[in-house]
Amino acid sequence: MNKGPVAGVVLAGGLSTRLGQDKAALRLTPQAPDLLARTHALLCTLLPCCWVSCRAECPRPGYDCVWDAVSGQGPLGGVAAALTRARDAGFAAVLALSCDLPFMDAATLTALLDARQAAPPQTVLTCYAQAATGRLETLAAVYEIAALPFLSARSVSGGALHRRIPAHCRHVLPYGPEAARPFFNLNSPQDLAAARAMLTAAAFRH
Repeated sequence: MNKGPVAGVVLAGGLSTRLGQDKAALRLTPQAPDLLARTHALLCTLLPCCWVSCRAECPRPGYDCVWDAVSGQGPLGGVAAALTRARDAGFAAVLALSCDLPFMDAATLTALLDARQAAPPQTVLTCYAQAATGRLETLAAVYEIAALPFLSARSVSGGALHRRIPAHCRHVLPYGPEAARPFFNLNSPQDLAAARAMLTAAAFRH
């Protein structure tokens, strides 16, 4: 059954405090596109449209931006704003992808979209999870419009996305260490150095 069209949104509204520089503007090599451009292009190859979630005080020129409805909520605010935009534009869901996943690929996201189509009717979140720990990858996930009440509920403390969606409303795809590369994210200078080392090692093997 076709569950309706999906829009994309790049989550690029973070403060990048631990990294010390704007993640969205990072380039892993001088020749590579910045991470925002790379992530936006990736989603555009899979979906009919893609927005960029950002803070009003930090716009992303050249992109169709979705502003956080309430500041200070982190990714939760960005996903909620994108879902509201998607609902108003006639979409059924949003594939939200953080801009700090430099090795995310089309195959991983295509499998996620396929899993969303096969998910049980009550599902409002389709996402990957680390098989060993159960950690949900909520920043590379599909959120249905029906997730909006969970994200805006005042009765839930904290802004963590994984706390907002009840377990029975999630459809989870476990992955093991052999499939972990797409979920490597950049949070610190050490992560950035590791990502560049991974690229160098891959180039050397080829």
